[in-house]
Amino acid sequence: MKLKISILPKDSKWRKTAMFFIAIVIGMGLFMARESRITSYLSDDPLACVNCHVMTPVYNSWMNSSHREWAKCNDCHVPHNNVFNKYYFKAKDGLYHASVFTARAEPDVIKMKEASQKVVQQNCIRCHVQQVTQAKYDGWLEGHNENRTGRQCWSCHKQVPHGKLHGLTTVKFNLAPLPTDKEELVIPSWMEDQLGNKD
Repeated sequence: MKLKISILPKDSKWRKTAMFFIAIVIGMGLFMARESRITSYLSDDPLACVNCHVMTPVYNSWMNSSHREWAKCNDCHVPHNNVFNKYYFKAKDGLYHASVFTARAEPDVIKMKEASQKVVQQNCIRCHVQQVTQAKYDGWLEGHNENRTGRQCWSCHKQVPHGKLHGLTTVKFNLAPLPTDKEELVIPSWMEDQLGNKD
């Protein structure tokens, strides 16, 4: 109670004005949290990444990759050494992305910063440790021993998992508010009737 009195003394002529502006700030904060779907970023759902429209082409290219069956965005793009580091990195990267997107300063081709490159490289090795450590590849992949330890994985595997087309102008309807390539079956009604009869 003392804190309340020291911040907003009862005898101040600015008490009502201060309360009004505090209510506006809290209301705007809650409104922005709801509109930005802030709680979705705590999950591992890839749809959280396309809350930002500029990520739609990246999401769509991942949807058409082999990684879709095995890895989600967070499996590659955040550290997995501990939960605190994971959410710290997500928050740091997310605030940077949000500020760039809000300022409309996003580049046509999104590239990883150095910290993100380290995280992705560690996650490539974490999932593909067997391919990285096996010596049998040295016999038929020239220089694989040096390449697998001294280079980034995507310097050779350039199309994994986002394909060879990058940038906001490479995917049709890339400003769609939701992904344009959802997992849903489109079956003509006559075929659905036929499939229904077999049950």
